[in-house]
Amino acid sequence: MAKNDILYAVVSVGGQQYKVSTGDVIVVDRVAAEEGKSMALRPIAVRTQSGEFDAKALEHTKVKATVAEHVLGKKIRVFTYKPKSTFRKTRGHRSRLSKLAIESITVKEQKETKDGA
Repeated sequence: MAKNDILYAVVSVGGQQYKVSTGDVIVVDRVAAEEGKSMALRPIAVRTQSGEFDAKALEHTKVKATVAEHVLGKKIRVFTYKPKSTFRKTRGHRSRLSKLAIESITVKEQKETKDGA
């Protein structure tokens, strides 16, 4: 199968699904890997010019990504108050995120087996 035959893959990272192609950069919840390290992502679906792959073919599919950097998300402020009293509370948080660069999506060719009939 040619490399440019693969259009996109849907991968699962941290309980969420992302549609990725080779060369994409996605922002996901923080992963445990260090910056610059490679990791394999679990493909859920793969779309090629010839069609989609079934679950058995996905066992031979590999999506390779590199951790580009770890970043902090946008700061979120939460202000709580109760009217007619002096209760006021400001809280906030910043999500810890990682940027993943998709390096390659490879599908290993399967050999068709002939039935014994």
